[in-house]
Amino acid sequence: MPLIKVDVFKKRKQEEIKKLLDIIHENVVKSFRVPENDRYQIVNTHEPYEMILKDTGLGFTRTDDVVVIQVISKKRSEEAKVSFYKNVFNDLHAQLDLRKEDLLISIVENTSADWSFKAGEAQFLTGEL
Repeated sequence: MPLIKVDVFKKRKQEEIKKLLDIIHENVVKSFRVPENDRYQIVNTHEPYEMILKDTGLGFTRTDDVVVIQVISKKRSEEAKVSFYKNVFNDLHAQLDLRKEDLLISIVENTSADWSFKAGEAQFLTGEL
């Protein structure tokens, strides 16, 4: 059920984006224990001037390989979140050579009432899901 939004620069190739999404999904399934077919992902590509991502005072520089992942989901445990952050990075680094400085992940929590998958109905509240 998490809705995943990914922001990258336009330079990314289609096969890179596909691999990126597959890696993220594998880790959503593993860390958040969601069903394999529970996959909602949106990619937005940007010109370099459209994303400003500083270091929050941590003393590093990002490159144009930066990947921003926003997870919109019901409440998850701190353990599950930390596992997700670490596993996503490890897999992106191993499979796409992503630098640690080029990954930013944010999780936004919501409730069952905040989802409608079809027909303007709240499937989590109606018991359909």
